[in-house]
Amino acid sequence: MVSFTVRMRFAPSDRAEVAEILSRLTEGSRAEQGCVSYICHFVDGEPATVFIYEQYADKAAVDHHRETPHFKQYAVGGLYQKMLDRQVENLTAIC
Repeated sequence: MVSFTVRMRFAPSDRAEVAEILSRLTEGSRAEQGCVSYICHFVDGEPATVFIYEQYADKAAVDHHRETPHFKQYAVGGLYQKMLDRQVENLTAIC
C-alpha cells in the first residue's frame, strides 16, 4: 500500500475553479483500478488551502495514476498552474 498527502495553497480568488478541477480529478482518480482512496478537502480556517489524501495499491498504481489523461489535464494542466506552493508527505501505515 502506498499512501501520501498533498497540501496545496492557491489564491483565494481561485477557490471555485480549484474545487471544480478537484471534482473532475477525483472522479477520474477514484475510477482507476489501483486507487484505494482519493479524498480532497479544503482546510478549515484556510480557505485557499487544499489537502488531498491518496492511497494506492502499490507503486505501479501511483505511476499509472500520474500518467493518466485526467491527471495530466487536471493536475498538471490545472492545479499545478494555479498553486502557489505544494507539500507532499509520504506515509507509512502502522496498522
